[in-house]
Amino acid sequence: MNSPIILGFLMMAACVAIQCLVVSVLLRLLLHAEKRKLVRPGLIGTTSTLIAVMLILMAGNLGQIAVWAALFLARGEFHDFSTAFYHSVVNFSTLGYGDVVMSEKSRLLGALEAANGVLMFGLTTSVVFVVLNEQMQKAWGKRVNGG
Repeated sequence: MNSPIILGFLMMAACVAIQCLVVSVLLRLLLHAEKRKLVRPGLIGTTSTLIAVMLILMAGNLGQIAVWAALFLARGEFHDFSTAFYHSVVNFSTLGYGDVVMSEKSRLLGALEAANGVLMFGLTTSVVFVVLNEQMQKAWGKRVNGG
């Protein structure tokens, strides 16, 4: 199981699982907050909700980045976690500075992490959009119904 493609695909599957777990927890938190009337439509309520959603989802993305960094460290690509994490952030976010590079045997993992990052940031963006859309629907419903 030393193949970069197999490892990369396994890591991508793990990242999807992490993000699904984070989204599941986030949805439970939002439902709980809504039942307690803590989520309100309007500028302050929507802004607060979106900030919380974004931070929680970003924590999930940082967790995925850390998992990739741990893989790079385990493969002996870097000598310390901070360098592996930095490299992983650059890959995951597709910045691609190129100031820190991996060996030829693992180079493909960097590209797979970048592809994974694009997909995960897309998933993150879609969840933020769904929450914003829901807030907007409630605000419009309140205005149309005279509330």
